[in-house]
Amino acid sequence: MTNSLRPHGGRKTPPPPERQSAPDHRRDAFFDNAKYLAIVLVGVGHAWGQILDGNPAVETLYRVLYTFHMPAFVIISGYFSRNFDLGPKRVRRLVTGVVVPYLVFEVAYALHRRLSEDPGNDLSLLDPTYLLWFLCALFVWRLSTPVWKTVRRPLPIALGIASLASMTPTIGNDLNMQRVLQFLPCFVLGLVLRPEHFRLVRRRSVRILSVPVVAAAVAVAWWSLPRMETGWFYRNAAAQDAGAPWWSGPVLTLALFGCSVVLTACFFAWVPGRHMWFTTLGAGTIYGYLLHGFLVKEGTYAGWFDEPVLQQPLGEVGLSVLAAVVITLLCTRPVRRVLRCVVEPRMEWAFGRDPGEAARDRERGERPGASPAGVRGARAASGAGAKVSV
Repeated sequence: MTNSLRPHGGRKTPPPPERQSAPDHRRDAFFDNAKYLAIVLVGVGHAWGQILDGNPAVETLYRVLYTFHMPAFVIISGYFSRNFDLGPKRVRRLVTGVVVPYLVFEVAYALHRRLSEDPGNDLSLLDPTYLLWFLCALFVWRLSTPVWKTVRRPLPIALGIASLASMTPTIGNDLNMQRVLQFLPCFVLGLVLRPEHFRLVRRRSVRILSVPVVAAAVAVAWWSLPRMETGWFYRNAAAQDAGAPWWSGPVLTLALFGCSVVLTACFFAWVPGRHMWFTTLGAGTIYGYLLHGFLVKEGTYAGWFDEPVLQQPLGEVGLSVLAAVVITLLCTRPVRRVLRCVVEPRMEWAFGRDPGEAARDRERGERPGASPAGVRGARAASGAGAKVSV
C-alpha cells in the first residue's frame, strides 16, 4: 500500500527527470512497411519495363503499377516533409541527403554507361540519368514546402501547375522539370495529409473495397493498351510531344492524378501496420532505389532481357521475384553501412555552426542541473535534427 504521507509514494526519491519524460521516438512500422513495399514495386516495374514488347499481360500490369507506385512514394515523401523549413539543420540534411547523392550517382551512372555501352557518353548534371529525376524533384519540392504550407488551397494550385506543364513543351529536359511539375500534386497531397487520413484508408471496409477497385483498374488498363500510349504514365512530356492536342494534357493529368490517389489508397489499405520481417528495410529504401538502376541498365546494355525465356509466363514470374529479392538485399543494413558515406554523408566539415543553435546550447549548459543527456533529449523532442526521409 502506498504511503500517502510521502510526496513520492513508497519511493524515497523521485525518478530522474529524463526517465520520467523520455519521449518515444520509435519509427512507425506502417510507413516503413509502405516504403519497403513501394520500392519493391519500383524495382519490379523497372524489370517489367524491359520486356513489354509483344507482351500485353505484362504491359497491363505495368500500367496499373505505374499509376500508383511512384505516386505512393511521392506522397510518403511529402508527408514526411511537413515540418521542413529553411532552417540551417533542415537545409543541411537536404544537401547531404539529396544533393550530394544526386551528384555522386549522376557521375557514377555516366561512368557506368561509358564502360558498358557508350565510351563517348557525356556527363550532364542538368539532365538526370534514369531514376535520378526523383532526387531533383525532391530537392525542388522540399524547397517549395514553405510556400505550400502558406497558401490557402495548395492542392488545387499544384494541380493547376501540373496541368499547365502538361501542355507546355518548351519547359525542356533540364532537371526533368516535366516530371517535377507533373508529380507535384502528389507531393503536395502528402503535405496536407494527417495521420487520421492514413487510419481511414486502413479500415477493413476499405481493404475489402480495394479488391474490386484494383480488378477494375486491371480491366481498364487492358482496354487502354491499343488506345493509349504507355508514355503518358511516365509524366515526363507535354501532350504535344506525344502528338496529342494540347487540351489532352490537362485532362489526362487530372485523370491520372485521380486514378493514382484511388489506387494508392488501395495500396495503403493492404500495407500491414505491425512490425514485419521487412519493416527495418524501410529505413534503407533510398539505397535500393539508387543502386538497382545499375543492374537494370547493365541488363539493357548486355542484352540480358532479350532472352526468349523472359517472354514466357514462368520467365516473367521469375524475373519479378528476382527483382524483388535484389532490391530487398540492396536495402539491408550491410549495404547501408558500406555506402552511407555517399548516400547519407554527415559532412560536418562542410557547414558552419548555426549561431542560434550555439546560443541555445550555451543557454541550456548554464541552466542548473542541465546535462548532456538532457540537451540531447531536448534536441530530439524538438525534431530540429530529424533526418530527411526519402
